[in-house]
Amino acid sequence: MFESALIEHKFDKEAYEREEPALRTGLLEAQLELVEKQSFAAVIVITGMDGAGKGDVIHRLLEWLDPRHVQVDAYGDPDDTESSRPRMWRYWRDLPPKGRISIVFGSWYTDPLKSRLRGDNGRSRFERELAAINRFEEMLTSEGILLLKFLLVVSPEEQKRRLGAFERRTGVKSRALEEWADVKSRKRIRPIVEDLVRRTSTDHAPWIVLPSDDPEYRDLTFGRTILEALRQRLEQPTVLATAPFPATIPNIDRRTVLDTLDLSRKLPSNAYKKALEEAQARLLALSQGKRFQDRALVAAFEGHDAAGKGGAIRRVAFALDPRRYRVHPIAAPTDEEKARPYLWRFWRHVPRRGHMALFDRSWYGRVLVERVEGFASEAEWLRAYGEINDFEEELTRGGIVVAKFWLAITKEEQLRRFEAREEIAYKHYKITPEDWRNREKWDRYQLAIGDMIDRTSTPEAPWTLVEAEDKRWARVKVLETICERLEQAL
Repeated sequence: MFESALIEHKFDKEAYEREEPALRTGLLEAQLELVEKQSFAAVIVITGMDGAGKGDVIHRLLEWLDPRHVQVDAYGDPDDTESSRPRMWRYWRDLPPKGRISIVFGSWYTDPLKSRLRGDNGRSRFERELAAINRFEEMLTSEGILLLKFLLVVSPEEQKRRLGAFERRTGVKSRALEEWADVKSRKRIRPIVEDLVRRTSTDHAPWIVLPSDDPEYRDLTFGRTILEALRQRLEQPTVLATAPFPATIPNIDRRTVLDTLDLSRKLPSNAYKKALEEAQARLLALSQGKRFQDRALVAAFEGHDAAGKGGAIRRVAFALDPRRYRVHPIAAPTDEEKARPYLWRFWRHVPRRGHMALFDRSWYGRVLVERVEGFASEAEWLRAYGEINDFEEELTRGGIVVAKFWLAITKEEQLRRFEAREEIAYKHYKITPEDWRNREKWDRYQLAIGDMIDRTSTPEAPWTLVEAEDKRWARVKVLETICERLEQAL
């Protein structure tokens, strides 16, 4: 696969000095246009063989660009904050906003490749991890990010010469760096790396194999490739594809899984207090137990307006040590959040081990309110089902227990609660004109809810449907379900 890249490619220094000023000017102009338009972000992944000059091309690019609008995200072994969260958390955390360029050195490829080279991962697990990376990169590009991936390669003779010169200059024997081991291991490493490149070079994020024996050729080719990609995107913005037909199967009788719930379920007040106290004590013991310190909990609360999400969250929070949980109320995205991929604002709130995050509304807004109200295109909300499933799978793989609740009430009970909120002074803040507008689209929301539950209830993160006509019943069911999910995981 790398043979053509290892053919001698040279560019004499005089020619380089003639072309470099124009390339530098073009890159700076494209970057400043990107900053002004803020139409997309660019992520440049740089990896390759030891001695190929990865650090050199990064320094050269920073020399050519305005560094105020560039971030370098270099990843080594995860620190305590990073290792206490899922593997992909730190890469999501650092995604750049629109108008900015990120240079990624030591990327999401490093851990799977290292594990494979050490023999920790078998082939099937390696392939699963690469498939997950492909889905991650497809999501980035679907969200409008310009993703460029460079693999720097160098001939065995040149690599040996450079590593030897490094050792003589520094007195430090070259060790296996981020992605590749030393020259002696080249025959063993090469087929694994070629397998990685083949499986992750896609139409939306192809690998660019960059010959690096000659520094002048390497740097000019690197710069030209980035300039051409920036100019093409600036001049011809990518348009999201429309969804394939049919988007959904027509629901002729308009029945959904919510119609199977017995909303008459109630818990008498005399039994409620005892059941609530027992469930809260059970949850407190689980959250403070030694085994939970290696896990975390993410609980997402969704439901009809006025279904009692806030009351359920308060009863869960009452059972917990306030130092070990956070409640995240999710509203319309801020400008900072709109400038990044949709799931970024939820990844940033992923709890570390031993902690819990309670979401009042969640990442499901894209397939509910954004779908029904037209804030997301059909292609965007259809794509979101798979992205959400991947997100929740990453959480569970990282040791996080995911509990998802849909609190259901009838249209008649919702009306009663809306009217009560308007009559009681201290509940006025709970009712808004938007609540009444959403009520007019009740049937459309019911269909969206049914699709959501069908497409995102997985073995790792199943939905729990909560009969919420009786608030007492709903609160106890939520608490007991969280306890069951934790006990099952622990």
